[in-house]
Amino acid sequence: MSAKVKFEIEFPIHASPHMLYNYFGTPSGLSEWFADNVNSRGEIFTFIWDGSEEQAKVLQERPEEKIKFKWLEDEDPKSYFEFRLEIDPITKDVALIVTDFAEEDEVDEAKMFWENQIDELKHTIGA
Repeated sequence: MSAKVKFEIEFPIHASPHMLYNYFGTPSGLSEWFADNVNSRGEIFTFIWDGSEEQAKVLQERPEEKIKFKWLEDEDPKSYFEFRLEIDPITKDVALIVTDFAEEDEVDEAKMFWENQIDELKHTIGA
């Protein structure tokens, strides 16, 4: 198995960090745009799409700043996915930075996946 490559995509979003964080730091928020349904038990989040489910563990969380997940079925020890908020100190513009890992030949596809998901998020929050 080849090692996955890390990539980051930045999305400017017109929303307060507090409001935005609820959409990726909570199961109810994630189920509004990322998956059909999301449940959590402690640090394990269960994501449900079309009847199939995948579980991810929360590796790190800083409320209103970032949350990092690791898919339990992912065998690559280094891989994770993370939502991170950055606020421009001068303009106060908010950017959501998504970090993820993909096989080298699947990075473009993975980026498209995130672009579609974040479009869905923006649509959900009206940003």
